[in-house]
Amino acid sequence: MPLGLSMPRRIARSFALLAFVAALAAPAHAQQLGSASGLPVPRYVSLKSDRVNLREGPSKDHRTTWIFERAGLPVEVTAEFETWRKVRDSEGSEGWVLHSLLSGRRTALVTPWKKDGPAVTLYSKPSETSSPVAKLEPNVIAGIRSCDKIWCRVNGVGFDGFIKQGDLWGVYRTRSSSRLAATCLTRRTVSYVIS
Repeated sequence: MPLGLSMPRRIARSFALLAFVAALAAPAHAQQLGSASGLPVPRYVSLKSDRVNLREGPSKDHRTTWIFERAGLPVEVTAEFETWRKVRDSEGSEGWVLHSLLSGRRTALVTPWKKDGPAVTLYSKPSETSSPVAKLEPNVIAGIRSCDKIWCRVNGVGFDGFIKQGDLWGVYRTRSSSRLAATCLTRRTVSYVIS
């Protein structure tokens, strides 16, 4: 036998090497946990308040660079430092927010990259052949109920249905969830309902 190893040992080493290579090739976001929270980084969260200061660094001594004025707005946590979270919004703006101003409640924005684009159809079932329920305009905030990598079930004031996951900012296209926290937002977020 080559290398003096028995067949079972060669197979075991091959599997160990394969597992090591697979771990290296896995996406970075699947491997990293936040140093302060122990939760995955990056991850999506939402703003708790209608007024949240975005700061240059992780302390109140740092200058406020932006003020978010929309409770429920989804942001992506990209780093953690003690009680501070570095976040990015749908337009790519980044800064630090005190963790107590963030919520684990999952929300998403409808096609924020199409500011003046057409409304997106919300369906009664996860199929384009199902009945349309509503049309959601760009930048509508929707509560995420669940996603399956293709469709997400979303809701808000006056709507509940399914939308293609690719039409949302605030969910990872490579991740699915069987059940996320249901959300019913207090803002009117439907552009119009289909009769």
